[in-house]
Amino acid sequence: MNVKKYVSAFILTAVLFSCKSVKKEMQAVNITQNYIAEKPVTAASHASTLVELDPNNIMAAWFGGKYEGAKDVGIYVSSYKDKKWSAPKELIKPLVKDGDTLPCWNPVLFKSKAQNLYLFYKVGKNPREWFGAMIVSKDNGNTWSESKYLPKGILGPIRNKPIETSSGIILCGSSTESIDDNKWRVFIETYNETSDSWTITDINDKKNFDIIQPTFLVHSDKEIQILSRSRHNKLISSWSEDNGKTWQKTDSINVVNSNSGVDAVTLSNKSFLLVNNPLKMGKDWFNGRNVLDVEYSKDGVNWKKLFDLENQKEGEFSYPAIIQTSDKKIHVLYTYDRKFIKHTTFDLK
Repeated sequence: MNVKKYVSAFILTAVLFSCKSVKKEMQAVNITQNYIAEKPVTAASHASTLVELDPNNIMAAWFGGKYEGAKDVGIYVSSYKDKKWSAPKELIKPLVKDGDTLPCWNPVLFKSKAQNLYLFYKVGKNPREWFGAMIVSKDNGNTWSESKYLPKGILGPIRNKPIETSSGIILCGSSTESIDDNKWRVFIETYNETSDSWTITDINDKKNFDIIQPTFLVHSDKEIQILSRSRHNKLISSWSEDNGKTWQKTDSINVVNSNSGVDAVTLSNKSFLLVNNPLKMGKDWFNGRNVLDVEYSKDGVNWKKLFDLENQKEGEFSYPAIIQTSDKKIHVLYTYDRKFIKHTTFDLK
């Protein structure tokens, strides 16, 4: 027996087997970036949302005015078709009520299986006193219903897109910031399209985390996860094993966050993307928002950076929205220095 030849053949086989066994890392390719409007129609723009209306046609919304909370802040929309954004237009004006003018906040777009296009939003002096509202379109946003204010105690999806767990049953991630003791609490609001009714489901949170603005990850037809923004320098996760009826296992995961809004998307292959500010909080509320990245996970717990959307010494790049369209392309919107809404697209490889 030729031992040398035998050993060489064994090593070659082992190397080939090892190479085949190495899993290829997910990569973002064909990355493009632009602004919805090169010359914004308002001094400040923030809190964007986006939805696919039909193949190769998406819509964005955000709030804009002199500054966040100013009396001129309304909801603006723009559509993206043939790789171009339409000129932004004001869809919802501030509410004049009891002799006062109340600004708009945090629009959320969502299209249901019944082809109803919803735009949920908030109205009020601040996030501790705001109330929920919605408008509906039956024709992909060409025309809209009058504004409808939600029942007392219902806010609607607070910042991120809902999910539809079965036909007409829409789960909305919501939260409150209390006036008296400044506590942050997350809960789920369920909207029933057929009965036009709402119910609230509490999150079992034994550690009393200060959390707001949850985003959904769908693991199966029964298992759903939410990730919430927190004051604890990490994202907080909760789980439902019964399709959103109850929520348990609320705890931090090893994803650093600077107390800034995040958004996630469940991909067609049941893996997940997260857009996150991956730095710890600083002295001021905007510290840590100078870096914004896209992260990838197979289980919703362990996340790995794909790439940085922004990584600068200074600046605020925040409040992202992310979707995957029917052509498998990823679209991300986020606030760029409170002046612009920036749009990034990429493919996964």
